[in-house]
Amino acid sequence: MREAHRVARVVAGVMVALVVATMPAAATIPRVPAGRAPMVVEVSPDGPVRSIREALASVARGGTIVVHAGTYRDTTIVVAFPVTIAGAGDAILDGEGKRQIMTVTSDSVTVRGLHFENVGVAFTEDLAAIKVVRASFCTIRDNRIDNAFFGIYLQEASECVLEHNELRATRTRDATSGNGIHLWHSREITIVGNRVSGHRDGIYFEFTREAHVRDNVSTDNLRYGLHFMYSDSCDYQRNTFRHNGAGVAVMYSKHVQMTDNRFEGNRGSSAYGLLLKEIADSHLQRNVFSNNTTGLVADGATRLLADHNQFVNNGWALKLQASTEDALFTGNDFAGNTFDVATNSRSNTSTFAGNYWSAYDGYDLDHDGTGDVPHRPVRLASIVVAQNEPALILLRSNFLLLLDAAERVIPALTPETLADSTPAMRWVQ
Repeated sequence: MREAHRVARVVAGVMVALVVATMPAAATIPRVPAGRAPMVVEVSPDGPVRSIREALASVARGGTIVVHAGTYRDTTIVVAFPVTIAGAGDAILDGEGKRQIMTVTSDSVTVRGLHFENVGVAFTEDLAAIKVVRASFCTIRDNRIDNAFFGIYLQEASECVLEHNELRATRTRDATSGNGIHLWHSREITIVGNRVSGHRDGIYFEFTREAHVRDNVSTDNLRYGLHFMYSDSCDYQRNTFRHNGAGVAVMYSKHVQMTDNRFEGNRGSSAYGLLLKEIADSHLQRNVFSNNTTGLVADGATRLLADHNQFVNNGWALKLQASTEDALFTGNDFAGNTFDVATNSRSNTSTFAGNYWSAYDGYDLDHDGTGDVPHRPVRLASIVVAQNEPALILLRSNFLLLLDAAERVIPALTPETLADSTPAMRWVQ
């Protein structure tokens, strides 16, 4: 009998422990407000509620804070529950060059129609106008962000939308400049219709998956218009990247789709429209590369498919490094470039087929729209210049033109395997 009582006490203790373990922690039990919180709270410089922090203390979960025109200098605003914060008129949130302006730590927060300015600069933390931390289903729309260190920063966020924001900075050095739109370790983010200028990188990703970037304009940034690394299964459509320090860099990623983008006017000794560095199984389609020092650099771009792109008026249209394997270039237009293709290897596994080359001087006797003799796009002059850059001064000289003509007749230095066997006689697009 005594043994039976002991067993019963043990069983009862275990049951109590299980019940306690399944109860929510005290910190996670929602507090019941003493009175009914309003669904709409208005903020104005002269009204009863004069700051967003005050409004957050009184508005109901899922409610709306309307911020009227004026300048507000709150300390960093922390949004820790679902709410909409909307500007009415020119509602300016000023960081005074000292701090981060807004931190979002809750799911389902909307921030729209506000004007953020003067985010502080720091070298030990990434201060931003709006930082979303470990939150989902947030929307940041129709905001203006001026003179920010980082503009919009997503850290371990998911399924958020950044739409129609304008971000402008005027920094002159990389060290004191952050990125306009910055994603770290995030997934399923949609970035559409934003305009970014004057930042270090206009748009930057790292360890981000399934991002959708559409209809953005990224111009005049100090380094890259778009820069991302270790970010798989992303797509980029109808964006414009213009006049950036180095252009656009896509690195250490796979399954990237880039369609209908424009890479324009990215010029400098180390500038390019687009760098593809150590990527695999990616697709470039209907993009325009114009007026860049180099249009496209493919360095370790494995199984790249590039079709129906335009390479117009670049210095080098395409630099194809030996590390790029099994790339296919088909149906592209190469026109008005100083050099259409340059490579650092005589052996090549990439294929060119059905591209239009303005430099092609072959013929089409059967009038089927395809040249009857292959086109070899690598000029001897490009090899000479690659080995000795000052030789550019001779670019239009009769000497180099004669060398090019001789090399086309009897190829000795240019790669024999790099040729378009079916060049198009007319513009493909």
